[in-house]
This record gives sequence, structure tokens and C-alpha cells, in this order.
Amino acid sequence: MDQRRTRRFQLELPLSVTRSGVERVAFAGVTKNISSAGVLFTTERHPELGGPIEYVITLNHDGPQSVILRCMGKILRSGQSVQNGGGFQVAATLERYEFVRQH
Repeated sequence: MDQRRTRRFQLELPLSVTRSGVERVAFAGVTKNISSAGVLFTTERHPELGGPIEYVITLNHDGPQSVILRCMGKILRSGQSVQNGGGFQVAATLERYEFVRQH
């Protein structure tokens, strides 16, 4: 039985990692599920385990105006994904976030 403290929402949304550890990076991913405490996503690169991460989730990406959510957290775990042709499945916390205006 699942003993999670917060409800998870099964959402596939575009995600991009902008910082992993102390290094600025730019690689894409897709969310698998999101909660108020964290996110599970797939990506082609393996981020630094236990380190800080900054990522951007695009909400309403198919609508007339996208909503950008900039998130900061840390990598809890990651592992090889056997679905969708490989890549990595990454679990990260959601410690802080802010909405970013589109210009």
C-alpha cells in the first residue's frame, strides 16, 4: 500500500533542467507525476544524486499562454528507465518554486 504524505498527480508535462549540482545545464525531460513535495520525471541525462537541482515545468503548454513554474529542490534518487527507449527516471524534491512571467 502506498504511504505517501501528499497526493500525486499523474501528469506528463515538459520539463527542463537548468542547474544540476553547481553546474548550469540545459536538458529536457517529461514529468511522470507531481505532488506538492516533489516530482518524478524522465530524461536522457543522469543528474548528480543528492545534489541541488533547478528545473522548469511548463503548464498549459498546449493552451494560448503557457505558465512557467521554476522549481528548486534536490535529487532523491535516479535510475535507468526501461520504458520509452531508456533514459533515466529521476525523483526530485520541490522545496521552492516561483511562477515566471512570459514576455
